[in-house]
Amino acid sequence: MFGLGRKTEMVTADQALAGREARPWQLGEHVVLHTPVVTDEVPEGHEVAIFGLGCFWGAEEVYWQLPGVWSTSVGYAGGHSPHPTYEEVCTGGTGHTEAIRVVFDPTVVTYADLVKQFFEVHDPTQGMRQGNDVGTQYRSAIYFTSPEQEQTARELTTVYGDELTRRHLGTITTEIRPASETPYYYAEDAHQQYLAKNPFGYRCHANTGVKFPA
Repeated sequence: MFGLGRKTEMVTADQALAGREARPWQLGEHVVLHTPVVTDEVPEGHEVAIFGLGCFWGAEEVYWQLPGVWSTSVGYAGGHSPHPTYEEVCTGGTGHTEAIRVVFDPTVVTYADLVKQFFEVHDPTQGMRQGNDVGTQYRSAIYFTSPEQEQTARELTTVYGDELTRRHLGTITTEIRPASETPYYYAEDAHQQYLAKNPFGYRCHANTGVKFPA
């Protein structure tokens, strides 16, 4: 297993844990939105957004409350090991970040709206951590699913980064990559909609306190 003393260092593909050939757990209905948790088939006219913004329990809760969001799930992205478990990801030995997958209707909520929310509800300057949560699985990330999403993500990152620089609040460390390069693996059922199942559970909302500039 990857050494706990190196949890803030990214593993390479040849160092990563082996993972497994298929997801060993079943997932059913979203307990809040009553839509599928597994959204490999997306409704016509909808889009997919994938973000990493710290502990995925609290991150998912933020997004399932937004109008226009059809389904959300939590999972693992940006790493090397196929179909990892939560325990494996938490060692730092898979290279994944805790991520959320958001299926949304862009006629109701735009991708830009989702990115602005992303920046407001976590601290994108902290590198391999969010608040007291330390490790590569807590890094900030945007995995875009289209060229249009990439353009929006990069433009808004620049805008928010300039605002943080103006306020002397640090430099954005958010990883921006195509989702096609980094498969999204659905997390175990116990982690899906965790805070709906455990209302007094842990929420990490480290953030800069800076609203997205108008």
